[in-house]
Amino acid sequence: MNWYKQLHVWIILGLVFGLGYGILSAAMGWGAFTQAWISPFGDIFLNALFMIAVPLVLGSIITGVASLSDTRKLARIGGKTILIYVSTTIAALIIGLLLVNIIRPGDTVPEEVRMDLQEGYSDMAEERQESAASAQERGPLQAFVDMVPRNIAAAASNNRNMLQVVMIAVLFGIALLLVPKEKAQPMLGFFESLTAVVIKIVEIIMWIAPLGVFALLADTVSLISGDNLSELWSLLGALGFYMLVVLAGLLVHVAVTYGSILKFLTPMSLKKFIMGIAPAQLVAFSTSSSGATLPVTMDRVENNLGVSEEVSSFVLPLGATINMDGTALYQAVAAVFIAQTLGIALGFMDQLEIILLALLASIGTAAVPSAGIIMLIIILQSVGVPAAGIALILGVDRILDMCRTVCNITGDATVATLVASSEGQLGEVSETPAPIGFVATPDASSEEHPE
Repeated sequence: MNWYKQLHVWIILGLVFGLGYGILSAAMGWGAFTQAWISPFGDIFLNALFMIAVPLVLGSIITGVASLSDTRKLARIGGKTILIYVSTTIAALIIGLLLVNIIRPGDTVPEEVRMDLQEGYSDMAEERQESAASAQERGPLQAFVDMVPRNIAAAASNNRNMLQVVMIAVLFGIALLLVPKEKAQPMLGFFESLTAVVIKIVEIIMWIAPLGVFALLADTVSLISGDNLSELWSLLGALGFYMLVVLAGLLVHVAVTYGSILKFLTPMSLKKFIMGIAPAQLVAFSTSSSGATLPVTMDRVENNLGVSEEVSSFVLPLGATINMDGTALYQAVAAVFIAQTLGIALGFMDQLEIILLALLASIGTAAVPSAGIIMLIIILQSVGVPAAGIALILGVDRILDMCRTVCNITGDATVATLVASSEGQLGEVSETPAPIGFVATPDASSEEHPE
């Protein structure tokens, strides 16, 4: 296949040109022009992905659950999925804490740099603390209360309520299993049609993905640096060790944890997995949102990796809601880094508390950009570190948010592949990635992966 027909190639070009334009914009003082004429294209792309996330989750989960033979199969797949998600999150937290304690990036930040960062980002830190204060008032069982919406329409109108949407869809799917087939068929047919239409919309939206990621990356660089490129370099230099620890942790987790799962627990080759999921990873990098990337992730996992719709429609929306390995690892590293920078010693029990809180926070964190920073404040307060310390890391949070989102959706795809393999629902597809704007057609002989 010609290289210019492959989606991930065009998205990579969009990222490269977006980075180059963002640096040029900062150097030439084009910030106002970038915000007015470039950033809107990124917003359009992001809004389009968010627009179809809820109908895709509703349609795919309802049809997926209703297609199961009985509720026992649903319970088996659901229990297996949650257990794997929790296990990989704990692994991510341990990796992050080991690296930050061994490398100790907080010890490398000079006193004057620490003071400048705290002063420069104090206003932003106060805003995040106010958001965290309201979140901290929640009771220990509030997460379970939040899962059940009072109003279905209200829940479906906000992408931050994705866990509620998943709950609604699972209930509808179970109910369709329990009612007589002749009564269930009309509604099931509607949601099957809805899912097919939304998937086709995903294909259409992906035509503008290269332009969208170009605009999003250009906007990110422009916002961080403003109209002064030296600010970007000085910020990256001051927090370089911290960023390297987070990035190293994410890389180790993806390579070792996810790589081991794929190599030893599934028949999927690492090359096939990476080539198949690459477009979703690139979209995740540019959008910094697991929720916005969900339609692309589902499309690639089903059509490029051969995961059955029955598995992907349940595992992936659930993962976009509760599986935040990258976010959890970042929160652990950031909490210890801030403590090190401020000269606060965290003992074994403190770091054990970080693991527990970050694990719980990863389940409740919204799948939207920078949501993890709010949960980080709660973690800091719980271990006796001043929440105002987040000002130290806010300047580079967006960059790390992009990287940890890639880790999150890679984990979702890995777990979906593992669950499908364990259920005998991992079909064979072409080793060649789908061309831009189109979806690869599965092998017609695979009954586990119907079109």
